[in-house]
This record gives sequence, structure tokens and C-alpha cells, in this order.
Amino acid sequence: MPQTLTDLGVPTQASWQRDFLGQPRAGRMLFITATWGACFIFIAWGLRDASALWFGALRALIAGAALVALGLVQRRPQPRGARAWGWITLTGLVNVSLAFAAMFAGVAGLATGTAAVLANAQPLLILLPAWWLYGEVVSARTATALVVGFAGLVVVALPGGGGSGAALSLLAAAAVTAGTLLSRRLSGIDVLAATGWHLLIGGLALGVFAMLVEGAPVVDWTPRFMLSLAFLSLVGTAATTVAWFVEARRARLDVLTAWLFLTPVVGIVLAVWVLGERPAGWTAVGLVATLVAMWVALKPQGDDLEGPPSA
Repeated sequence: MPQTLTDLGVPTQASWQRDFLGQPRAGRMLFITATWGACFIFIAWGLRDASALWFGALRALIAGAALVALGLVQRRPQPRGARAWGWITLTGLVNVSLAFAAMFAGVAGLATGTAAVLANAQPLLILLPAWWLYGEVVSARTATALVVGFAGLVVVALPGGGGSGAALSLLAAAAVTAGTLLSRRLSGIDVLAATGWHLLIGGLALGVFAMLVEGAPVVDWTPRFMLSLAFLSLVGTAATTVAWFVEARRARLDVLTAWLFLTPVVGIVLAVWVLGERPAGWTAVGLVATLVAMWVALKPQGDDLEGPPSA
């Protein structure tokens, strides 16, 4: 018998517009954003002992293998059908292979705080695609708040440099944005299985690319590197990506990604405290503007968040 989209683990357009209307859980989002902010410190540490592409590939492979193994032990349902596997593979190539390669290379070419800011431009980048694909209309208040919030982060980031590092960090943000949008296509698949397999596939592809670009891996397995890799893989990737995909399945994307303004705030504070980076004098002003804008964006707005009328 022919399989329907639902049978293949792919939600229909009607279900997308109906289901993704919840508010993100604050505790879960604080965990995600604070952890992702800390990741930039661990990336900076680990890059002292490994090349960027191989470091990113190892991070994804360990995280993916851990989640796939956990899912098999728990006897979670695995993806079925070519369509489901196709979406998982595409999400892995974009959200892992491209995003991790650009993110790690961006940190290598920029101040850590600046890379954290530019790599978290999702709140702005996701507005138009979220409306186009999922019918999520953003109010003028929310759009203004997101623009002001990102402007505040740019004020903080500008003294940290530009060039190829800035371009790579923005590419990472675009890739993660696309990955978040694609993750909704996985809504009918067990979240642990979908997350694990997309990380494993993306990590394998990134490993092949690393071999072509950087050659055989050269890693100095110092305690610092092993600690960085363990945190990035198990906490900063496996745990947070599962949590992020869970929220992406139930929450509006503009509200969900507004939480990401906290990620560079954490990254900047830790870069100052741990790495000794010196922020510019306007840093406090930019951070305050960002936090106020985030509060405005997350404030409930009643019934003004309706999708476009159906034809």
C-alpha cells in the first residue's frame, strides 16, 4: 500500500500551522542558551590542540554516536522510509557539516565574543522563512525588538574584528537557521533518533571534508582538549540539540530564536572572565539594549500572531 506523508514521518502543511504555536519552556531555553554561550570558550580552548574542521567533526560524531546508541538501548523507534532519511541527511549536512565547519573556523579567525555574537543571528535570519514556510506572521513590535537586539550585539561585536572570520560566523548562523527550519520536517520522527542520526551523518560528511582540506587528523590529546571535546559533544551538542529540536516542534520560531540573544551575552561574559578578552566601552550599552529587546520579543502578544489567511 502507498505510504502517506504521516506514515513516512513527515508532517503535513496543515499540521505545521496548527501545532507550532506554543511558548518555549524557560528552564529548557536557559539551559540551551547558557550552554551554547559556554561552547565558544571550549571551542577556543580546543582549537589550541586540533584543527578546526577535525575538531568540529569529532564533536558531531561523538554526540551523534552517543544519541544513536542511547536510542537503540531504549528501543526508540528508528526512522523509516526514503523521505524521512532524506530529510535527516539534508538536515545533517546543513545543520552539522556546514554550520560546524563555519562556526569553528569563525572562532579561529575572530575574538571569541565577536564570533558568539555573529554566529547567533538566527532571530533575524529566521523571520521571513518562518512566515513563508510555516505561516508565522511576526508583529511589528517583535520585529523591531529583534532588530534592536541584534543591533545591540553588533555594537558589542564590531571592535572584535571582521573579514573572513565574521563572514564564516554569519554563514554558521545561516546554516543553523536553515537547520532549525528543516528540523520541523522531522517532527514525525522520534526526536532522539532524528537528532542522533542527523549529527552522525553530518559529522561523517564533515570528516570527509576535513580529510580533503586538512589531511589526516593531527590532534594533541591534552587534558584540556579532552575536556573541551567531552563538554562540546555530550552537553553542548547532544543534550542541547535534543532540547532545541523538542522546542522547535512546539514553539513559534520567532519567540524560540529570540532566546538566542542570551547565547552571545554568556559568550562575551565568559570570554572576558575566562579568556581575558577586553570588551569596548560600549559593551554594557549594547548588552542592555539586547536584553531589553529580548524581553520585549518574548512578552506575550495575545492574538496578533496569526498566520496568513488561507487561499
